[in-house]
Amino acid sequence: MKNIVALIVFFLGSPGLLSAQTDDEIILTIGNNKYSTEEFVRIYEKNNNNLFDDSEKKTPKEYMELFINYKLKVLEAERLKMDTAKAFIDELSGYRDELAAPYLADITYNADMVEETYQRMKTEVKASHILVSLNKDATDTLAAYRKAIKIRGEILNGKKFEDAAVEYSNDPSAKINKGNLGYFSAFQMVYPFENAAFTTPIGSISMPVRTMFGYHLIKVVDKRPSKGRIKVAHIMKMFPKNASEEMKASLKTQIDSLYMLLKQGADFGELAKTNSDDKRSSNQGGELPWFNSSRMIPEFAEQAFALKKNGNISKPFLTPFGYHIIKRIDYREVPPFEKVKKEIEGRIKKDPERSQYNQKMFINRFKKEYNFKVFDANLDTFLAYLENTYKEGLTSPEISGKDSILDKALFELNNLQFNADIFGQYIKGQTVNKEAKGLHSELMKHFDAWVDKEVIDYEDRILEQKYPEFRYLMKEYYDGILLFNLSDSKIWAFATRDSVGLRDYYEKHKGKYSWGERFKGYIIKCKDQETKDEVDKFFAAGIPVNEILSEINKADKKVSIEEGAWEKNSNPIVDYFVWDGKKPKDFKEGLEFIRGDKIGPEPKTLEDARGLYISDYQNFLEEKWVKELRKKYKIKVNKKVLKTIKSV
Repeated sequence: MKNIVALIVFFLGSPGLLSAQTDDEIILTIGNNKYSTEEFVRIYEKNNNNLFDDSEKKTPKEYMELFINYKLKVLEAERLKMDTAKAFIDELSGYRDELAAPYLADITYNADMVEETYQRMKTEVKASHILVSLNKDATDTLAAYRKAIKIRGEILNGKKFEDAAVEYSNDPSAKINKGNLGYFSAFQMVYPFENAAFTTPIGSISMPVRTMFGYHLIKVVDKRPSKGRIKVAHIMKMFPKNASEEMKASLKTQIDSLYMLLKQGADFGELAKTNSDDKRSSNQGGELPWFNSSRMIPEFAEQAFALKKNGNISKPFLTPFGYHIIKRIDYREVPPFEKVKKEIEGRIKKDPERSQYNQKMFINRFKKEYNFKVFDANLDTFLAYLENTYKEGLTSPEISGKDSILDKALFELNNLQFNADIFGQYIKGQTVNKEAKGLHSELMKHFDAWVDKEVIDYEDRILEQKYPEFRYLMKEYYDGILLFNLSDSKIWAFATRDSVGLRDYYEKHKGKYSWGERFKGYIIKCKDQETKDEVDKFFAAGIPVNEILSEINKADKKVSIEEGAWEKNSNPIVDYFVWDGKKPKDFKEGLEFIRGDKIGPEPKTLEDARGLYISDYQNFLEEKWVKELRKKYKIKVNKKVLKTIKSV
């Protein structure tokens, strides 16, 4: 059904721009219904331009007859109130949801984020941060923000960032690394943090950045092109906990000895298996997973990426964890965009913060377009009203028209005000964490979600008004579904059920479809000569075919007999015997043969050509129906305007 309607819609036309109708633009009037020249031209040009055979193209005058028939059928469906049927309304609503989806989730923003992420994959940022932690449900967000601003002020006034990180940061690692996060690239930090790091200039300190962890101050230290990804194997002599200088010196001697063996041609993998202290990799010959420079400690990454060719081996070097020797196995640059586009898209979809940010930016565009405004005083009053309601022990707020606050607008969108009672009804259907400490923040979260929903719903409601091409497409689906439903009940399905009418039509048009010259009889295939002789004997005696098969195939199948009537080129064995055709492939001469006669042309029975006669009967019923509709409605074509339309 869905595909058929889609084909009808495709036949009717494609989206175009709709201008305001004037009397001069009306090309067709049916009863009290007027149809614009623009609509006719759009559909006419679309249909004629999509024909494979130019001979099927029609002039505007010829196409007008089809256009009239189409509009008559839709009007008739409306007269029969088929447009009020629940099944029709539900189906049209389903199509509208599908058609509206691209308008309510901007693919431009999605594409921009994919491109942005790819560009960031080609860059690594070195940054430090200070975290002012904040619970998700915290009510003191302003206090945390102000604290972050105060810390930033101290740094701008001369305090070292590293010292501020040790003193103020709630990130436990800051006591050790002084806030230094090293280098990182796309997807390695939560999106708001990543976004701030990549957009803050080198040497600058960001304003407080909110993430799920709290507020961050980010100092960007450096930016460099990505070094790509590398795969290496390593041999490690690991420092024990609290290793003495003597122990470290002993390990240095051991790693140097291993390096000498490698220089003499020893197998790197075997040495790793027997000598490396990194047991997670030693069993694999020291091989480590692929990594980029920001995924590995700097001392190790620097040595790894310094190896320029596969198979190159580093000299022994020191990291905080011990001594290492590295062998380069393989290297990959950042792949071309098209190769990683799908992967990036998938990772964005799986990352709630990125996908939500994407949608939030999309919604913010609508807010700006429609002059979104919050009435803060009314919102504060209503949130206090809700807080008191929940604190009184009610599981959901008692929303009553008696409360004047319910009539107050909480926000405005395109001069349309959204009152507190709407939000009240919305929040009754939500799960609210009623803990007093975080209740205000919880209610604000629901308010923001409600606003986003109302913004999208508003945009959805005005799609037909805002986008002419969407309005046209919806009109075409509306007409197409009605046209299908009415034609199905009036013509298509009716013709297949109307056995009396079909038989009467056949009798009046018998002989329209005929068989050509045919062979009528049997195609016989025998297992061996003995079986063939037996079959010949039975046929000569006039034994019925079913008895022949029962008798000969009693123990096992020795013969097959196919009964029928075949025209030329419909069976290779028949062609071979009757029309001197080519010998069939794998043909068993003498064991495969025919019995019967060639018969001349004759009319096809209704059963022989049922599909063809049903199609003709449907066309007959439709022609009759269209004549009736043309008599029922007054039709007026603006011939003057029609003559101005060019053929395509």
